[in-house]
Amino acid sequence: MVTDRIIEVRAEDAFDLAALEQWMNGQGIAFTGELQAQQFKGGASNLTYLISDSSGRQWVMRTPPHGTKAASAHDMGREARVLTALAPLLPQAPEVIGYCNDHGVLGREFYLMEYIPGNIIAHNVPADICPDAQSVRTLCVSMIDSLAALHMVDIHRTGLVELDKGPGYVARQISGWSQRYRAARTPDVPDAETIMQWLDTNQPPDVAHVLIHGDWRFDNLVVNSSAEIIGILDWEMATVGDPCMDLGAAMAYWVQADDTPEFKILRLQPTDVPGMLTRSEVVQRYSGSMTPEVQESLRNNWLFYEVYGLFRLAVIVQQIWARYSSGATTNPQFAGYGAVASMLISRAQALIEAPKSLR
Repeated sequence: MVTDRIIEVRAEDAFDLAALEQWMNGQGIAFTGELQAQQFKGGASNLTYLISDSSGRQWVMRTPPHGTKAASAHDMGREARVLTALAPLLPQAPEVIGYCNDHGVLGREFYLMEYIPGNIIAHNVPADICPDAQSVRTLCVSMIDSLAALHMVDIHRTGLVELDKGPGYVARQISGWSQRYRAARTPDVPDAETIMQWLDTNQPPDVAHVLIHGDWRFDNLVVNSSAEIIGILDWEMATVGDPCMDLGAAMAYWVQADDTPEFKILRLQPTDVPGMLTRSEVVQRYSGSMTPEVQESLRNNWLFYEVYGLFRLAVIVQQIWARYSSGATTNPQFAGYGAVASMLISRAQALIEAPKSLR
């Protein structure tokens, strides 16, 4: 349930509610009485708050952590712009209520969006939503089909074509994530040079340029009581890019029932329960909705996309671990991230080295 993920605002993430009230008044956003703020736990980059008034109206506020400089992973204006453009074309995209880039209000930019009541699937599947394997399959299929639907949105209709940097998306991703890993590496994690070299050597050409989410996983989706996806959250990494790369990134989170015990330690989603599709079945289901060009690239290059997804996730985790190690954040959920980054690197290396028959 969404309510299971709501906590009191952590001291290091507190902000001035009176200043938010004043800003909302200035924007003509009606509310009753004094506002209250709670925080959604989880999330390793931007912060998400539930804002409520005395009449029961609720909004979601998204903002970077204190002291974060504007960057692609913390650009609230870009995230709000993507959602505003998508809302008319993708029903699961939340409506943006207002955006503020004046740091004089809260000390950082932020935006408000509609709150979509529903369920967030985290480590386990709630029995009241998915009581059996068939309903679990319904949930899984809805997740995959929703990703395909996003990738089939016409970017020219969204007005977000400016996010497309042109040919070379795959090459830019490999170069960029490699640079970020080297910059964030701490002495306790592998150097991953073999993986970075393999990705650079084996990269396929771009297969398409579509709007991609960048962090597709269950706990970024809102689910109704019928196990259907009704909301898509956390658009901070959305851009125009190759859909196969987006699927590869999503599969980095996918731990299935026959995986090694070491990889199962990393399970964050209930992707190993009866009714869930395996990684290969997910790729097959997704591929069935896509163009022949995408289908061919997935058949010929899936190992590359899978290794890329694992390495990319390792970089994200390692960047957070570097911040935690330096004391830039004290969030206890990050205390084991160094070990997680190392395990992801190890799995990517094992996939590269495994005989083809074992992949």
